[in-house]
Amino acid sequence: MLGHGSDLPFERDPLARFLPWLIAFMAYLAVLALAGVQVLSTTVGDWHSDLNGSLTVQIPAAETAEDDQANVGKVMDILLDTVNVSHAEVVSEDRVVALLEPWLGDKDIARELPLPQLIDVNVRQDRPLDFDILKTRIEDAVPGATIDNHGVWLRHLVQLIRTTEIITVVVLALIGLITAGTVVFATRTGLAIHHDAIELLHIIGARDSYVAWQFARRALLLGLKGGLIGLVFGAATLFALGQLAARLQGTMLFEHGLAPHHWAVLAIVPVTVALIAMLTARITVMRSLTSML
Repeated sequence: MLGHGSDLPFERDPLARFLPWLIAFMAYLAVLALAGVQVLSTTVGDWHSDLNGSLTVQIPAAETAEDDQANVGKVMDILLDTVNVSHAEVVSEDRVVALLEPWLGDKDIARELPLPQLIDVNVRQDRPLDFDILKTRIEDAVPGATIDNHGVWLRHLVQLIRTTEIITVVVLALIGLITAGTVVFATRTGLAIHHDAIELLHIIGARDSYVAWQFARRALLLGLKGGLIGLVFGAATLFALGQLAARLQGTMLFEHGLAPHHWAVLAIVPVTVALIAMLTARITVMRSLTSML
């Protein structure tokens, strides 16, 4: 029993039955919140490395294949003539069809459509590119052509992720406060239940710090037990979500699972919750016993 080895009869304390489950629920929420923000941060980091400094030129389909080739040639001449462009490559038809397949569902249908010509462009990082001038030159050469600057929407996406991270920190802080509040309530109730036993310990010479350690050790064990339960349920939930995401086609946000270092961060949750419970219980007991004097 958790109360084994203690000078207080904690094994008969009814709080030991529900306190670990309350802490487990808090730990479960913390695990999900941490996992979510880590997945988002990793995904944004990968997108940033892949899309930062890259452009995509889209040329509408012409009436004939010869016109398509001519339009592509005009745009390629402009891109290769631009000093800031380090590389430009026409996207193959098979790749375009593969990109459209998750939405159309059939490659044959995609090939029957008037597909636009796409050109992937890499921009040199050491030289700033005047995007507006390049856009104007391409639009003048091939009417209807568009150029997408991935950095624009990427910056908005990064801002969204940063906001999400701030919200997650606030949520984790609230979880910590609720956990501490629960331990405070449980500890004060335990003080009331074991009042006579505590008085007896004082009579035989036990100090307040000794009594406080009895409650702190109990809170540590109960917090660790609840934290481990929350971690197990959280890991099971994340595994189920990962399996579900793996079955979805074209799922970009969850294409990267949790790495080993992500799981290491999640493994800290039970220890953190247990330490919060232990410190909260000790501070509560010390203040309560001091106020009784």
